[in-house]
Formats: sequence, C-alpha cells, structure tokens
Amino acid sequence: MTLEYYTWILAFHVMSFTSWMAMLFYQPRLYVYHQEHADNAGFVEVVQIQEDKLYHFIGVPAMWATILSGGLMIWLNPALFQSGMWLHIKLTAALLLVAYHFSLGWFKTRLHKGVCTKSGKFFRAYNEVPTILMIVIVIMVVVKPV
Repeated sequence: MTLEYYTWILAFHVMSFTSWMAMLFYQPRLYVYHQEHADNAGFVEVVQIQEDKLYHFIGVPAMWATILSGGLMIWLNPALFQSGMWLHIKLTAALLLVAYHFSLGWFKTRLHKGVCTKSGKFFRAYNEVPTILMIVIVIMVVVKPV
C-alpha cells in the first residue's frame, strides 16, 4: 500500500471518527434517561436496548475503525511525527476518548445491574468530556498550532 491510498484512508478515518463521536455524544444522554426514569421499568427496558445497540453495534466498530485507519495513516506516513507536537496532542486526546469509551461500557454494565449510583446530573456533566476532546482533536488537525 502506498501513499496514493492515503486520502481514501483519511476519508474513512473522518467518517469513522464522526460515527464514533455520535455514539460518545448520545450514550451518556441515554444514561440520563435511564437514571431519571429508573422507577419506570418498561421505559428502562427500552433504554437498555438502545444503550446496548448504540454501544456495541455503532460505538465499538466505529472506535476500532477510527483507531485502525489512524494507525494505518501513521504507518504510511511516519513523517507526521516530525511535523510538530500537534499529532502527539491529538493522539493523547484520542487515547482519552478511548478511555472514555470504555468508561461508558463500565457505566452501562452497572446501570443494567441496577448498581450505578451516579445521577442523571452526573451523566449530563460527563457528556461534555467528548466535546472538549473533540475540540482539541479538530484544532490540532486543522490548525496544527504547535
């Protein structure tokens, strides 16, 4: 594989990242609904199905597609590491997004077991984490300020 495929991989990376971010934005909102309507078993049952499908069928594949396509771009063009600190900062933010992703899975498991003590208010605030990391990632990629 040569650099001639690089822009196609980049396009796939952006699409994967967009799908992954959609999951990271919406999953905590489902947790808000889950916690705030915990007394309504029928509602919670539907929300749990949505949580599972969003996490496992959209989030996990999109995360891996993002990681693999990003890794492939770096493998094809290792000179990116000499282009400034922007890539290091972006990769750090991406690793934090991966950690955040797995934390959502942990919260999902606790919610489904009925042992999560976090409130809807907590999940509203926690929902801001991927937004902040996305802002850092986009600025690093587009502006490359450092």
